[in-house]
Amino acid sequence: MSTTPALVHPTNPQPALHGEALSALRKPFADLRAQGLRSRDAAARLGVSEGAAMAAFAASGMSPQDEADSLYSTTVLDGQWHALLQGLETVGPVMALTRNDSVVHEKIGVYRNVSVHGGIGMALGAEIDLRLFLSHWHVGLHVLERTPKGEAHSLQFFDAHGQAVHKVHAREASDLSALEALVQRHARPEARPEFKPGLAPTTPDRPDAAIDRTGLAQAWADMKDTHEFFSVLKRFEVGRLQSLRLMEGVHTRRTPLVAVEWLLKRAAGSSLPIMVFAGNAGCLQIHTGSVHRIAVMGPWLNVMDEGFNLHLRADHVSESWLVSKPTSDGVVTSIELFDAQGHLMAMFFGERKPGKPELPGWRELAHSVAQADGGLAVAA
Repeated sequence: MSTTPALVHPTNPQPALHGEALSALRKPFADLRAQGLRSRDAAARLGVSEGAAMAAFAASGMSPQDEADSLYSTTVLDGQWHALLQGLETVGPVMALTRNDSVVHEKIGVYRNVSVHGGIGMALGAEIDLRLFLSHWHVGLHVLERTPKGEAHSLQFFDAHGQAVHKVHAREASDLSALEALVQRHARPEARPEFKPGLAPTTPDRPDAAIDRTGLAQAWADMKDTHEFFSVLKRFEVGRLQSLRLMEGVHTRRTPLVAVEWLLKRAAGSSLPIMVFAGNAGCLQIHTGSVHRIAVMGPWLNVMDEGFNLHLRADHVSESWLVSKPTSDGVVTSIELFDAQGHLMAMFFGERKPGKPELPGWRELAHSVAQADGGLAVAA
């Protein structure tokens, strides 16, 4: 199981580095990693994106001796995301990691049933369940890290600004020969990745007064499937959090900020199967099943289970909402968390499948959170 990660927000990552600048980046980055900083945080400390830092260790840009002595050796992949992810099935059990600034979601399992239609992909395995938004995938790397415990292999995928959208880490049970063959099929050692400076721009919400609230409420009430929610937001040109605020008292309700800890501990205590969604613009990762070991470590709220780890910065939760969406199978209820910038951190649902109503126990638990009016007592 992983330890609780640190968190450093990237600050204005710079564009591609070349020649001596690449060499100059490698040593301070390796030094920061040796001090215990995670690669994302070490890159941020140096004022570059994680993608740029990893690309600095491209084997094709180092002498054989430098590569042998280097902490990392990376190989650029060809961008055939569908084939790459499909090929992971032969590697066997791996750890899939998807994160945003406030939440890290880790699942151990096998990549199965990978499909891509247009720019949207899915992996629908029993353990690894992903929704992939491939227009945000810019560069893929095979990363070999030399550690005191031996070599660690991973595939790491970054957006155009060098922010990680998804990572795949080999485990003891992984077939490294199959992984090596997959990398060789997709290697493009001559490629030189470039990343845009700064972070991906976001579109500000329109003023509330410009939104057709009546039409939004009716379209929301007319939904037959939760996936229609995205088209409703697009049709009315309304932001996700903005829509929750505008529909407060109709389809949504605010909950206490400590709701997520209270929720997880009670779900664990009753073995209630839930769904935990977390991700970023390029990937949404889903856990389905019960949770067991809930641990608070400083600001981090953690699920530390066999096969599933969640690390959530509870102090980043600025708004927590109970959301009800009608479907042909009945109302589907979620608890949704947002940070101070209005970014979605994570979503929690009861376990369900299309064609089946949500679990009554989940609905009761979620509504009890919203009805607490800030009076939730969280057991240690």
